Amino acid sequence: MRIANENVSLQADFLRVLPDYTLADNVGSAYSVHRYIVDAHLGGPEGLAKARHMLTQRGLRLILDFVPNHVAPDHPWAFERPEYFVQGTHEDLAQASNAFFEVSGTVIAHGRDPYFPPWPDVAQLNAFSPGLRRAVGETLNLVVEQCDGIRCDMAMLLLNHIFEHTWNGRVGEHPPEEYWREVISAVRLQHPNALFLAEVYWDLEWELLQLGFDYCYDKRLYERLEHDSAESIRLHLTAGLDYQDKLV
Repeated sequence: MRIANENVSLQADFLRVLPDYTLADNVGSAYSVHRYIVDAHLGGPEGLAKARHMLTQRGLRLILDFVPNHVAPDHPWAFERPEYFVQGTHEDLAQASNAFFEVSGTVIAHGRDPYFPPWPDVAQLNAFSPGLRRAVGETLNLVVEQCDGIRCDMAMLLLNHIFEHTWNGRVGEHPPEEYWREVISAVRLQHPNALFLAEVYWDLEWELLQLGFDYCYDKRLYERLEHDSAESIRLHLTAGLDYQDKLV
């Protein structure tokens, strides 16, 4: 929220799309999620159901966003289920207050990826926690009842080898099963037609497709269109259609 209110470039983009935009219209960060319930500012669950119905009448399906790597620092789990989070010590907090915060006596890590500093507006979930995986499956089953599919933010961060690398020494060895295979399977037991779309970078698209995702971002094509030659784009598009058909 602070970034959106202070970044001049973002402000210009907001005003270009929404000429009557004001700072009061920014009610929070889309990536610092307190609960997966539509806020009353946006019409609540009833408003979402109405919007979905209108989309269906037009032959369109509704995809909702899910942020698997982290939640808001005031998410109920931070108070009720601290074992769902990557934790630190009070010494960690004293030495790196930008990377940790305290909730009811428990020191919790701020969210991050392997290459950038911590994000101060979010709390890092522990993808290796069996309890968290079950809770995420339950949460997504509730979300998918309100839509036709889920777009998963930065999905590659939850891959066992990526998560272990990011949090080396704090989360132990990875479990035998991949996070996404476990979570997606739990959802499809109740909603077999639920569609899963992964935001993914670092050439990990194929790996996520093997874990149950229906589609992945084609980040490499985007980068080639922006920076590379026409020949590199042509070669990119010669990949097998069985793979390309899964990229968006």
